[in-house]
Amino acid sequence: MDHTTGEEFWDTRYAEHDHLWSGEPNTVLVEEITGLEPGTALDLGCGEGADAIWLARRGWRVTAADISRVALERAARHAEEAGVADRVGWRRHDLGASFPEGTYDLVSAQFLHSPEEGMPREEILAAAAAAVAPGGTLLIVGHAGPPPWDPDAHPDVHLPSADEVLKSLRLPDGDWEVLRSGEHERVQTAPDGRVMTRTDNALKLRRRAA
Repeated sequence: MDHTTGEEFWDTRYAEHDHLWSGEPNTVLVEEITGLEPGTALDLGCGEGADAIWLARRGWRVTAADISRVALERAARHAEEAGVADRVGWRRHDLGASFPEGTYDLVSAQFLHSPEEGMPREEILAAAAAAVAPGGTLLIVGHAGPPPWDPDAHPDVHLPSADEVLKSLRLPDGDWEVLRSGEHERVQTAPDGRVMTRTDNALKLRRRAA
């Protein structure tokens, strides 16, 4: 790697593009959170802010965290344009070193992967579970494999199944209810414009009320 830190890697990646992602909220977030009573939400790895803005538009009070200052500045501009700047707090965190304080009615980790070595994903997701308030929801979505247009991409990055993620959380028996666990397919556009099908996985848990 040419970059010495995760922050440098992601700042450079975002700076190379006017927008890195589609600007649309993640599909599983929309599917699983629509209909929930709005409360407080924590969006981990928020990127350019599409999920946080979608939640804020629906009445959630969102804390959105990312390692990249470039992404956070861009996300804040998008929130201003969407008229929800007062409902989202943008926080820079290298989640392997620091984690947002507090508990939340929803904690969402969408595609929290990094080609940078050393990101302690299991520890971060365990912290995410600990941040869920009683009665709240934890939603973790990840890739089940490399992109179909580049099957050899990032060979050293382990992409766990939903069951593996659940086991890694080491949750106390009886404290959580599993609402969704498994793979799903979605259509994605490759860099060369081809429309292809990609397999992801999702884990949705509800923390039982005290």
